[in-house]
Amino acid sequence: MASKVLSFSKGLNGLATSKNVSNLLIKRWCTAAHTLAVRNNIEKKRKQALLGGGQKRIDKQHKKGKLTARERINLLCDPGTFREYDMFMEHDCADFDMEKEKYSGDSVITGHGRINGRLAFMFSQDFTVFGGSLSGVHAKKICKVMDQAMLVGAPVIGLNDSGGARIQEGVESLAGYADIFQRNVMSSGVIPQISLIMGPCAGGAVYSPALTDFTFMVQDTSYLFITGPEVVKSVTNEDVTQEELGGAKTHTTISGVAHEAFNHDIEALLRMREFYNFLPLSNKDPAPIRHCDDPWDRLVPGLDTIVPLETTAAYDMKEVLLGVVDERDFFEIMPGYAKNIIVGFARMNGRTVGLVGNQPKVAAGCLDINSSVKGARFVRFCDAFNIPIITFVDVPGFLPGTAQEYGGIIKHGAKLLFAYAEATVPKITIITRKAYGGAYDVMSSKHLRGNTNYAWPTAEVAVMGAKGAVSIIFRGDPNVAEAEEEYIEKFANPFPAAVRGFVDDIIEPNLTRRRICEDLDMLQGKAQENPWKKHANIPL
Repeated sequence: MASKVLSFSKGLNGLATSKNVSNLLIKRWCTAAHTLAVRNNIEKKRKQALLGGGQKRIDKQHKKGKLTARERINLLCDPGTFREYDMFMEHDCADFDMEKEKYSGDSVITGHGRINGRLAFMFSQDFTVFGGSLSGVHAKKICKVMDQAMLVGAPVIGLNDSGGARIQEGVESLAGYADIFQRNVMSSGVIPQISLIMGPCAGGAVYSPALTDFTFMVQDTSYLFITGPEVVKSVTNEDVTQEELGGAKTHTTISGVAHEAFNHDIEALLRMREFYNFLPLSNKDPAPIRHCDDPWDRLVPGLDTIVPLETTAAYDMKEVLLGVVDERDFFEIMPGYAKNIIVGFARMNGRTVGLVGNQPKVAAGCLDINSSVKGARFVRFCDAFNIPIITFVDVPGFLPGTAQEYGGIIKHGAKLLFAYAEATVPKITIITRKAYGGAYDVMSSKHLRGNTNYAWPTAEVAVMGAKGAVSIIFRGDPNVAEAEEEYIEKFANPFPAAVRGFVDDIIEPNLTRRRICEDLDMLQGKAQENPWKKHANIPL
């Protein structure tokens, strides 16, 4: 009897075990089915996100001659290196039926990638989704990549194409802008920030590009303005087009808001890749160095005859710069604005340097309001990011006139002086011809902690030109002509500065490249600090 009970008990246990196995299999099948459903949903959402606002809106974007937000990122980054953040985020606005229209990723694409193998964080506004308008979620995505960029020490590139604040979200959108502005300010001088305007950028949206280090535009398709033509018409009764009010030509030649404009999206992005090579990743990195096949000690015989014998004759300072830099490769900044001064990036023996030069072909190379501001901002960027500054001087002084005085040439000219005096990076100066008056002091003179200062034999370092000086010293003297010759002999040459140690040497022009490269090697260990302060109070 006992054996029968035992046998029956084992049968029940076996049946229970069989049921457990069945339940386990069912649970596993359900889990697998759920996982598969989630995976399918993820892929569905991912495909939707990749289409942005849909194929019709993508086609509309293409008809305008513009790439989509994703196409821009794919062209900017090395193939296969872009890693996207927050692809599945959606706006949370429920007003004005907004809950019925949602898109994965909302209206901006964010993440990081590689540009020529170097890390960069970026965001690209998607005009196919709500016109690229900024929502609370949109702002959070941008802030996240900016925070990450600051954390690891890498530049941020913004590809702007937005209709502005998302009106349906009201103050939430405005708060998002302010959050971005705060990060722009905190990032300034820590990591390079670049804005590439590739569509409309209006209202509060314009202040983020204005806070970044460099702003580039695309001709005919990009616009920057505080208020659009309709508002201008209603308030001031002015008739103005979008292009006239805030187009690329306006901001690269008149306002100075933008640093350069490109013909179309593709050129802009390819040039951005080229530009990126000149920049360090953060203020903790030295100026980038790459392999150079251009001999560092190459003579430049063409410079021996580039300065005309007639002191009032013009020549092209850009040819001087191209002659000394590696492979004549020079990325000019703001080429269409304040043309009387030239600024931009180049390399000397493979090392990134910042170049500043007076341009005798425009306004005789005089410093004015616009050129002073242009030069000052460039010098401060180079100093913030450890880029040596090389200055070529041919300046007859500050531009005179009521327009300049009323416009504040005193305070604006002081910005350039301040920038040079504050800079602690290696500073090398070459006086090619005129260095007159206060402008001599301002243009990276030895007195503003210039490290090596050279003069060409054609240099003239004086308070002013011979004719003006003699007319003051010998006012009413009949022998003015003889006095002028005497003044030229005494002051219109580099010796007065050389004998006082204000220039370190008088060099032959053909040796300029060699001497600069030698000095850059010598100065690479330069360690100079300014007195501690919370921040300086630059003239405004």
